[in-house]
Amino acid sequence: MKVTFERVVPDEKSSFRMIHNNSPISEFKWAYHYHPEIELVCVVSGSGTRHVGYHKSNYTNGDLVLIGSNIPHSGFGLNSIDPHEEIVLQFREEILQFPQQEVEARSIKNLLELSKYGIHFHHKIKKAMLPKLRHMQESEGYRRYLLLLEILFELSKCKDYELLNNEIMPYTIISRNKTRLENIFTYVEHNYDKEINIDDVAKLANLTLPAFCNFFKKATQITFTEFVNRYRINKACLMMAQDKTISESSYSCGFNNVTYFNRMFKKYTEKTPSEFIKDYSHNKVSV
Repeated sequence: MKVTFERVVPDEKSSFRMIHNNSPISEFKWAYHYHPEIELVCVVSGSGTRHVGYHKSNYTNGDLVLIGSNIPHSGFGLNSIDPHEEIVLQFREEILQFPQQEVEARSIKNLLELSKYGIHFHHKIKKAMLPKLRHMQESEGYRRYLLLLEILFELSKCKDYELLNNEIMPYTIISRNKTRLENIFTYVEHNYDKEINIDDVAKLANLTLPAFCNFFKKATQITFTEFVNRYRINKACLMMAQDKTISESSYSCGFNNVTYFNRMFKKYTEKTPSEFIKDYSHNKVSV
């Protein structure tokens, strides 16, 4: 998995960028990347994986997430399996110029500070914001800018959200260790369905085992074993959403024991595999 810096160019005659993706899933860019611009991602419908900072989990029936400046994240087309449409806003904080003493300015400023942790807004908020985002697609110039301010102000007053991370991930952690982390991530991508020997991964990173464990925990805030388990669980979610059985998904993702798989699944998703399949089927029908 590559870790890249993305250069964001504002739209013509605009101070920010707006993207509307409604392409085949194979065309979506989902590389792990970062950029100075703050990003609001609205997945209109479908399911996939959100990877923001240290956090990685699955979403169904769309998503709405605000990501702070220079916070590493993947594109939300990652692991998408349904018709996938998303609207993305990318903007720098300095374009939001208004008197600092105004209540609106303070609330938006607080929102942007929280965005450094990654903010996941619940489904009803996404549903409420979607018409405004659609309106932005049809607007230009100052009207489009005012709609951006309106959306941010409404989100700043919203209480129906959760922070995706307990700590802010500095992009320097990624940029300083780019090659080493890319090699580790790529190794897990290619071998998650097999037994992974941590000694082999430490050698790949050119570190002793204790040094590797310390390096990985510092860079990702989780142990390597937990990273592998989370990666496998995310892959299992994708397989079960594609009508694979619990047992098939478990063994295909490198778990040799279904009981252990069920325990890890519950730990990382707060649902049993059966509950996940039931909820996913319900959300798919309700879209």
